Amino acid sequence: MKISRRHVLRGAGGVAVTLPFLEGLAPREAKAAEGERPFAIFFRQANGVASAQNTEVGNEPERFWPTQLGALTEATMGGRAVGELVDFADKLLIVRNCNMNNYDFGDGHARGAMQGLVARGAAVAGAGGSSEASGESIDHRIGRELNPDGRDSLFMYAGSSGGWLGGPCISYRGSADRRSALHNPATSYQTMMGVDAEEFGELIARQKSVNDLVRDQMDTLLASSKLSGLDKTRLELHRAAIRDLESSLSCNLEQDAEMELDGMSAGYDSDDGIQVLNAARAHMKVAALAVSCGYTRSVAIQVGSGNDGSTRYENLGSGGLMENYHFLSHRRSSHDSSGAVIANSDVLHSYVDIQFARAFNFLLEELDQYLMPNGDSALNNGVAIWYNDNGNGPGHSPNNIPYVIGGSACGYFKQGQNVELSDGGANHRKMLQTIGTAVGLTTNGGPLDDFGDPGLDGGILDELLA
Repeated sequence: MKISRRHVLRGAGGVAVTLPFLEGLAPREAKAAEGERPFAIFFRQANGVASAQNTEVGNEPERFWPTQLGALTEATMGGRAVGELVDFADKLLIVRNCNMNNYDFGDGHARGAMQGLVARGAAVAGAGGSSEASGESIDHRIGRELNPDGRDSLFMYAGSSGGWLGGPCISYRGSADRRSALHNPATSYQTMMGVDAEEFGELIARQKSVNDLVRDQMDTLLASSKLSGLDKTRLELHRAAIRDLESSLSCNLEQDAEMELDGMSAGYDSDDGIQVLNAARAHMKVAALAVSCGYTRSVAIQVGSGNDGSTRYENLGSGGLMENYHFLSHRRSSHDSSGAVIANSDVLHSYVDIQFARAFNFLLEELDQYLMPNGDSALNNGVAIWYNDNGNGPGHSPNNIPYVIGGSACGYFKQGQNVELSDGGANHRKMLQTIGTAVGLTTNGGPLDDFGDPGLDGGILDELLA
């Protein structure tokens, strides 16, 4: 009986702790074509950005967007929050005038957060903090249709448990069917690698990698007199696949990186924005590893609850932690418009934008360091998307939602450009359909056109295509 390595990887469940991680991988000679299959990582920020606007507390200048449309350069990005990404200017596509539909969620934060990856309205109109989205999110659909054996995409969360909208609130299996998020980044890694917390702790304590643990299991199993010749053939093929894995893609973290990840995970359930974004970076390390090694074609990373109403980010001007982010986004010391005005709150809001930009830059760096089997970087093979729930604060507008796209999805997207969509209507559904099409989702073999609210205009955004 002839047995392929792919057959072993898919069919030998339970033989080694990394099998759930390895089942989507093939040997090097068979994987070159698959290496070009793109992926999407969604990185969500709440509360809008510090953009030019007139508010009840004053006339606020532009602090987020590039100074002009067209080519992204150090001159056009400098002095703005997106300037933190200047090292990747030639791999970015910044999109203006992406507009969500103004659905009645009963709350602007619910409208933005739950519509963000779903492009549909509320399951029950006007429900405010009890809202649920009325459809599947794009990250989940990518996983359901494109992941090996329909494996769930990764959904990760950094920030305090609970909060407005119940904490993790952007990823959905279907209408009112919210997904649970992986909160601790160490758990995200354990989930991907197929080990539990005790085994992961053992790896850290012994300063061994996951593949070291796998090799120990292989040696024990192969020494057993109870195994048939066919069983041993299967295990030897699996051992060979692990060797291919180690020598090509390095699909586990090195010993020191596993220890670093464990340390970065400490503040995942914190109100301290420095710790929260550090935990988000740890999630990003796992996300970059997961997409580069074929575990998943989709990851969503949410930072903070529905209105990120407890996180206090760093004051980049004077040091220490600022007032909670939701207060800053309202420009007042309250969760509504009744509190005292916070001095220079638009500047403080821009400090939050800058810190999210720096975190996104970290993700781009992580993706850029992985080489895919086709010889190109993971960043060029997929897309990383930094998006927001709202267009601005304190208005929390559904219009001009920031979209910063890193990577071209194997040449699908333009790069090095700041573009403004000419369609001034609710084109957010088109945005998600364009991203879905870029990573391989289709409708009857053509571009994706059956995602989101069918009552909104469909199709893709040709202005974004290379």
